[in-house]
Parts: sequence; C-alpha cells; structure tokens
Amino acid sequence: MSGHSKWATTKHKKAVIDAKRGKLFAKLIKNIEVAARTGGGDLAGNPTLFDAVQKAKKSSVPNDNIDRAVKRGSGLEAGGAEYETIMYEGYGPGGVALLIECLTDNRNRAAMEVRTALTRNNGTLADPGSVSYLFSRKGQVIVSKEGGATEDDLMEAALDAGAEEINDLDDFFEIISEATDFVAVRSALQQADIDYDSAEATFLPSMRIELDVDGARKMLRLIDALEDSDDVQNVWANFDATDEVLEAAQD
Repeated sequence: MSGHSKWATTKHKKAVIDAKRGKLFAKLIKNIEVAARTGGGDLAGNPTLFDAVQKAKKSSVPNDNIDRAVKRGSGLEAGGAEYETIMYEGYGPGGVALLIECLTDNRNRAAMEVRTALTRNNGTLADPGSVSYLFSRKGQVIVSKEGGATEDDLMEAALDAGAEEINDLDDFFEIISEATDFVAVRSALQQADIDYDSAEATFLPSMRIELDVDGARKMLRLIDALEDSDDVQNVWANFDATDEVLEAAQD
C-alpha cells in the first residue's frame, strides 16, 4: 500500500537476532510485570498484558519466566519492582531525531546511562518536546511471510478493523493503524487464522533523514549503546538508508 523504511526491515531482523541471544528477555519480562500491575493478571481482560506475553513467547522466553512475571506484577508473588516509564529525546549523528523510552526503577540511573550512551556515540540529549513532534503514536502489527499470508489476505482481514497501511518489509508485512486500533487489528488477524509476530504501539517519524555509510554506522552504534542499557525499552529514530548502505554499515 505504501513505500517502507529500509531501517524498519533491518530493525525487525535485528530484534529477531537479539531475541535469539537472550538480550531481550529481561526487557520483555519487565513489560509483562508492568502490564500485569497496571491492568491485572487476566490475559483475556488485559490486552496490553496479552500482547506483552505473546511478544515474549515469540522471542522464546520460557513459560515459567512469563508466569512468574505475571504473578509478580499482579501481586500474587513477591519480588516485583516499581517501574516508571520515562521518555528521553535526543539527537544522533547527522541530526537524526531520537525518542528513547525507558522503563526503570531508578530514574537517576536511567538518565545517566542514556546521557552516557549519547555523549560517547556522537549524540546529544535534547529538551523535552524538541523532537517528539516529529513522531506520531501508531499501532504496528508485524506478520512474518513464513506463515504464507499475502498482502491481499492482510488487507481483507485488517482494513475494516482500522488498518491504515500495509508495508512490505522483505521478510515481514507491517500493518500500521492508529495506536488505539492495533488490538482490534491483531484480533481481526487472529479471527482470520493469520499468525503475527508482534502487536504494539510504536512511534513513526513524519520525515526521515537519509544517511550515508559513515552516518549509518555511527547511528547503529549509538542505538546498540542505548539498547545495551537494561532500562532502555525502545529506541525510535527518524533516519533511513539504502539496503547497500545498511549492509556496509554493519560490516
């Protein structure tokens, strides 16, 4: 239905690799705890928890870990921490705008780690509101092509549920909706027996900055440094690059 970001393709492939390395386990578990604390431990009545659990399962987090996280978050088991969400804004190499979402039980530690990652990797922290206007909150459902679903299948299942566009991300399809509609889109796919990789609210840029190999290499290094922090849950950036540039930047 529309063109797509080459970085979006790389980001999803990178998430799969990170999940296989176990790098995301702690962050996924934290998401489950917070969702259970906010909306209760019943998956049927808490769509945020349902999606957090599904994402963890897709990333091969053991069921025992998931169950304990739900119990900690809903107060059925001791040991849950009090997490808060903090959004930082910044600039990366080439003036790329960054939104950095933290989920932390220590605000000072999170701020220090974000600031350190930025300053060591050609980035700077920005004032609140200085870059957030460049992004829109949207719903995003990712469907792997391995399941056999076609773009026409997705359109038929998801358009009436609120899907705004469907993008081809090489190995995946990306379904974009309003943030308030992604649960309905996900449910419509389930009813059509179409499996999906993830369903969540995200931030999409209204404009993108094209980077060359050097800029993309610096940008990827900065994103890796930010994501190495246990407190950083998500990083959104408004850059793009060609397949060739991204491939060269990762060498």
